[in-house]
Amino acid sequence: MDALNSASLGARRNEDIALDLLKFVAGTTGVGRPAVPSTGFSGAAPAKPEEHVNQLLDLYTRCLKAVAGSSPGSVREKEAAQ
Repeated sequence: MDALNSASLGARRNEDIALDLLKFVAGTTGVGRPAVPSTGFSGAAPAKPEEHVNQLLDLYTRCLKAVAGSSPGSVREKEAAQ
């Protein structure tokens, strides 16, 4: 029974670390947050909720790849080959 519990924890470890990294990056950079209205010039239209979700999913994918040890160049080369 202990082996089963430790196996399931080990299998989710990269995903959990990537999720923590996502929370940190999104919280410090404001990725996925709606733009706060302000006075004065605003250069871009506010993003739609779907765009926020896509940004967060893309960020999670990048975090997961970073945790797994994939370099951004090799990932881009693999995506280009497909």
